[in-house]
Amino acid sequence: MPFENSRSHHIGLVLVPGFSYLAMAMVIEPLFIANWIAQKKLFSWSTLSTDGFAVTASNGIQTPVDHPLGTTERFDVVLVLASFDSRRGAEDTRLLKWLRFMERAGSDVGAVETGSEILAAAGMMEDQIAPVHWYNIEGVRERYPDVNVTDTLYSLSARRPISAGATATLDMMTALIGRAAGLELADEVAQHLLLQKRQGNDRQQTLELKDLGATARDPVAQARQIMAATIDEPKSCIRIAEMVGVSERHLQRMFQRQLGSGMAQVYHMLRMERAHQLVQQTDLTITQIAVACGFASLEVFSRTYKKAFKVSPSRDRHQSVDSSVFRRGHAGTRSRQ
Repeated sequence: MPFENSRSHHIGLVLVPGFSYLAMAMVIEPLFIANWIAQKKLFSWSTLSTDGFAVTASNGIQTPVDHPLGTTERFDVVLVLASFDSRRGAEDTRLLKWLRFMERAGSDVGAVETGSEILAAAGMMEDQIAPVHWYNIEGVRERYPDVNVTDTLYSLSARRPISAGATATLDMMTALIGRAAGLELADEVAQHLLLQKRQGNDRQQTLELKDLGATARDPVAQARQIMAATIDEPKSCIRIAEMVGVSERHLQRMFQRQLGSGMAQVYHMLRMERAHQLVQQTDLTITQIAVACGFASLEVFSRTYKKAFKVSPSRDRHQSVDSSVFRRGHAGTRSRQ
């Protein structure tokens, strides 16, 4: 990174409509705390939008910005903040051109949450690591097959700081502070944030998996892995039990005890989760999605999808605040809420 401890480091935050307001706070607050602890302005930041007008966050808050993209200010780091509707940002040619220009001008250009998809659309993710939020991994892999998508927390490699989103952004920002101003200051910032620092290559872990305490030798975990790997060609519960090496009756009891649902319900949940991701996050046709999720009939798939999400798949093609929401507790397993 082009950071030197003898000067202030300027961060540019590009707010894309539908961005996470929480993510903006998680970027700025560690920088503020670093300045406060050091009792000097080590870091400064500016917010930008394509046209310089206020941007609406995903929670509906109208957020004014400091500059349009045409500003003459220069930045050590530029971070694209996006969450919902990132595909619209990926079609903003002015934004894509500006990001490429900023990198040529010497800025490290990175992203938070789905901002990495915008970098991919700008052709800036070749040979780069892209930590992606676990719920968007399938969609990003489908749309950008050449991007090295991972389920890790964040990456600082090769001038491309990227956070998968949520609390991983705090981890990334403290790492950036450490790189710019020293690990001692970064550790102090983490202490003030009550943050248990994690490494960028730590894998994301959903609440569901954490609660289960699943291990590689757990028959339920093994069965779920088989289910997840065979969504396009679903196997019978009997066959899955045979592959795991236990009786179907015993495996059904284990599913009920650990997950509160039978094998068929869990399998259905996994298939509908994949369907929901592909419908909202990709340009695959509804027929292609139906086949990818193991449905031989488009009619059956559409009916099943509408029953699960109260909307037909053809009317649910965007990942926006107003679109349908997938909830595991409403699709065959206990709720994670």
